[in-house]
Amino acid sequence: MADPKSGAGTSQTKPPPPKESKKKDEKKDEDLSEEDLALKQQLELYVERVQDPDPGLQKVALESMRQEIRSATSSMTSVPKPLKFLRPHYGTLKAFYETMPESDLKKYLADILSVLALTMSAEGERESLKYRLLGSEGDIGSWGHEYVRNLAGEIGQEYAKRQTVDAPIEDLMELVQQIVAFHMKHNAEPEAVDLLMEVEDLDLLVEHVDSTNFKRTCLYQTNAASILHSYIKFVKIKAELKVSTRYLPGPDDMLVLDIAYTIYLKFEEYANAMQIALLLDNMQHVRQVFTSCEDVLKKKQLCYILARHGITFQLDDEMGGDEEDREPLQEIINNSKLSESYLTLARDIEVMEPKSPEDIYKAHLLDGRASAGGSVDSARQNLAATFVNAFVNAGFGQDKLMTAPADASSGNTSGNWLFKNKEHGKTSAAASLGMILLWDVDSGLAQIDKYFHSNDNHVIAGALLGVGIVNCGVKNDCDPALALLSEYIGKEDSSIRIGAIMGLGIAYAGAQNEQIRSSLTPILNDAKAPLDVIAFTAISLGLIYVGSCNEEVAQAIIFALMDRSESELGEPLTRLLPLALGLLYLGKQESVEATAEVSKTFNEKIRKYCDITLLSCAYAGTGNVLKVQNLLGHCEAHLEKGETHQGPAVLGIAMVAMAEELGLEMSIRSLEHLLQYGEQNIRRAVPLALGLLCISNPKVNVMDTLSRLSHDTDSEVAMAAVISLGLIGAGTNNARIAGMLRNLSSYYYKDASLLFCVRIAQGLVHLGKGLLTLNPYHSDRCLLSPTALAGLVTMLFACLDMKAIILGKYHYVLYFLVLAMQPRMLMTVDENLKPLSVPVRVGQAVDVVGQAGRPKTITGFQTHSTPVLLAAGDRAELATEKYIPLSPILEGHVILKENPEYREEN
Repeated sequence: MADPKSGAGTSQTKPPPPKESKKKDEKKDEDLSEEDLALKQQLELYVERVQDPDPGLQKVALESMRQEIRSATSSMTSVPKPLKFLRPHYGTLKAFYETMPESDLKKYLADILSVLALTMSAEGERESLKYRLLGSEGDIGSWGHEYVRNLAGEIGQEYAKRQTVDAPIEDLMELVQQIVAFHMKHNAEPEAVDLLMEVEDLDLLVEHVDSTNFKRTCLYQTNAASILHSYIKFVKIKAELKVSTRYLPGPDDMLVLDIAYTIYLKFEEYANAMQIALLLDNMQHVRQVFTSCEDVLKKKQLCYILARHGITFQLDDEMGGDEEDREPLQEIINNSKLSESYLTLARDIEVMEPKSPEDIYKAHLLDGRASAGGSVDSARQNLAATFVNAFVNAGFGQDKLMTAPADASSGNTSGNWLFKNKEHGKTSAAASLGMILLWDVDSGLAQIDKYFHSNDNHVIAGALLGVGIVNCGVKNDCDPALALLSEYIGKEDSSIRIGAIMGLGIAYAGAQNEQIRSSLTPILNDAKAPLDVIAFTAISLGLIYVGSCNEEVAQAIIFALMDRSESELGEPLTRLLPLALGLLYLGKQESVEATAEVSKTFNEKIRKYCDITLLSCAYAGTGNVLKVQNLLGHCEAHLEKGETHQGPAVLGIAMVAMAEELGLEMSIRSLEHLLQYGEQNIRRAVPLALGLLCISNPKVNVMDTLSRLSHDTDSEVAMAAVISLGLIGAGTNNARIAGMLRNLSSYYYKDASLLFCVRIAQGLVHLGKGLLTLNPYHSDRCLLSPTALAGLVTMLFACLDMKAIILGKYHYVLYFLVLAMQPRMLMTVDENLKPLSVPVRVGQAVDVVGQAGRPKTITGFQTHSTPVLLAAGDRAELATEKYIPLSPILEGHVILKENPEYREEN
């Protein structure tokens, strides 16, 4: 029987109920159905029998009680009746347990107490876990899913507590093994991953996944890594958090992805493994995927993924097999056939007809005054038309200004158009030919060649830049761009030098080419070189070594910054040097810290600007909430003596927060607040930040904000808003934005500068006649292309000082956007890589991470035949079972293999 002491203890905690409550209990009993009443009395009898001195009776009572509880807890929608009726006896059973001698019966009772603690135990006591560890070793799943989930939660808390006092955890880990096995068997993969994250032992996952659940497990892991990674340090550890986010700061989110990578490799899902290898930016993993994959077709699909990501990658014998196999693979990685696919898409959609700037302006739709103003032939208007023409006909190989055949009657040959531009305008005009012939290297170089024989330095500079643009994103074994441009780097004329240097930066972005580094770094430390040459050299090196953390390049840029005189530090172009330094650490987080320390020694004029630019670049695309808070803090201060660091801080917020949807929405709201109370230089940067957040994705709320700002009294705010309208609508042909810009062109018809910006925006909205996107994210928003982001950021930083750079003589920085231009297509190809038209469903992507069953991944779909265009937020899936896609994400080039099990229905 119960020990009197313990009996006294329990009676102190539970005083005898007063008469009123006795009456209430009787009334409650009356409310119960006969069945429930019988169960209640039965359970009370069991409780009495458990305390009987006879072990035989105890055993029968415990067995019966177990049976009752088990049958009630297998599916739990409300508190099961046995647990409800046993609630008053929990204290009694606990007290009796303490008095029992060690035996199997005591373990049996511990099991029952562990289950009762599910509803009875006080907050933070973890009694369910305590009695589970004292109980028998039986199958925990038999007590029901809710019990297992509760145990998992208590294990997380207990583990954290034991870690602080260095207590042993072996008993916990045995239980974790059982729970993970149970979860994996019962389609609760996210809960298994959460538990293993809490006990810091994700490696266990690899042995528990099988072919039925590995996809759901990895999908949850990759999403958990990116999302938790964003909110990590923001949410301080709370015991009640189901996913204890502190396990995923810094390197631990990489660990989660690493495990997912291992699982994908184990199940030979090479395309998924490749995406994770790229997400981790781990070239070792990329090589491993190639060497593990035996199937040549699958290797070709991997090459398409690499090509879309825009990295330079050389296959060796081990990865690509013999030369015969390796050559076609390397050709795909080099993007040699990108132009061909793009033109196939254009023909399919029937947009091959070249468009003139007038077709875009649609001046006939406006009132008289604006259309009359448009016919005057001014150099600024012609320059705008050059850019519009380049953006709209990008990659089509023909247009009506630069490549039109010489027609004596119209007199509108390319030579004529070129000379309708003044001085530096000719540079952009000649370079626009590169944009029109984008990705078509052979034809491009042949057509640009004639400008190299010009007597005008500006034209030669444009031709050099054009060569760089044609080669953008396309690698070539004989390096034609390097051969052509390196001759001109050391010329005396600074515009020619800038053309060659910028051309190299665009053609070899991300290539980390040592030969170019050895030619360009001496320019940075050349005392005689003009500031603009030094600024563009730094940017080109930043692009070529983007995200590489290369110390030699970083040192060269740091010395160049230190050598600048007081007056030069005030120049807008000098601000491109810190940006170039930041590009070296793009997305590399903590790796920037040493360089950031060095930047604290710079002249105070540029110190803060450099510090914030480095921070923004290093955490770009990570979604790190603490960094966003830090940058918002810089925006709060009211500045004196012309400091300029708040512009980069605002852009930095967009760069960091663009990683995932939730952070993106929150930062749009924060930017709205900055507009209301920020200083003027903040208001000038906010539109650009909005442009980056919604690039090629015209969200209505952002569109309305920018439309409002485009009429702002401060012309710089209005200019930034107009350019951003172009960026959010880039390549979408969005009719609403096109209408807004037409109205703005009539509103600003007397203001040449603003009209120029409106024209540029109009060109962007119709980028590639609506076939291109500037979004640096691809593969279902999973991967961020570093070169694309670098090009966008460079152009946006230049826009922080519109008047000096874009409206001055450096308007060709707009061509940095070419780094982010990609066809927004789904092109399906057969096993010989020839286009293959199949039906696909295209609809809004739905987030299905961690959802039960097999939910639909798209909604509101329409069925089209490939090739098709994909808008922001769209996802495609095959509408036929005749073929099997070799890539899990239908985007870009996807190879289809015939399904051997497919039977045509009659």
